Amino acid sequence: MIPALKISHLRKVYRRGNVAVDDLSLTVNEGDFFGFLGPNGAGKSTTIHCMTGIAEPTGGTIEIFGVDAVKNYREARRLVGLCPQEFNVDPFATPRQIVDWMGGYFGMSAAQRKARIDHLMERFELGPHEKKPFRELSGGLKRRVVLARALVNDPKLLILDEPTAGVDVELRRILWRYLQEINADGRTILLTSHYLEEVERLCRDIAIVNKGRIVRQGTKDEIAGGTPGGLEEAYLAVTGSAAEHVAGQ
Repeated sequence: MIPALKISHLRKVYRRGNVAVDDLSLTVNEGDFFGFLGPNGAGKSTTIHCMTGIAEPTGGTIEIFGVDAVKNYREARRLVGLCPQEFNVDPFATPRQIVDWMGGYFGMSAAQRKARIDHLMERFELGPHEKKPFRELSGGLKRRVVLARALVNDPKLLILDEPTAGVDVELRRILWRYLQEINADGRTILLTSHYLEEVERLCRDIAIVNKGRIVRQGTKDEIAGGTPGGLEEAYLAVTGSAAEHVAGQ
């Protein structure tokens, strides 16, 4: 079976010589819910940027369902939905407009966009809010909007970069339910998060990156079960992070 994501010896060096990712290799199988962990500056975002065409790799290869993400960028990008940590949207636009514009980016017809947006508004319970300016929405609703935007092209691989940052416990659990339903539908998910409880709840396989390199990877049970303190202690041991840097604990 072709993996959903295969990264081989990825390297990214920025103009001033800063090595953000150094010989990183990673495989995510189709249908997996995969946790991609690491402290700030470890190389997670750079890896995602290389996967989605925001940054160009210095070396190595990235394949998304067998498609070269650099040589065949457009084909590969159609297979991916990206839900960024930051709200990179027009704050005066409505949820329906925000999702519609992304559908246009992928070349969807007006009829295709309407059908898909109607489905997503219902799926994420955004109907009552779909004509409100984004800036007037609560944090939880804003997260649902950017999640709906990431799904408008019906991607096979969904990348979630800190999807529950800034929301309270109740709203976080609602978002977890949505994500579990999406994964149960057969969609592959790559999750970055500083909330280790979130990773333990949602993910089956985990890779921990530090200073641009994978320092530990395996199933959640292999990593969390092999250390008396569970995933938190395993994470701290391989990253050298201070305990107070692990959010949500």
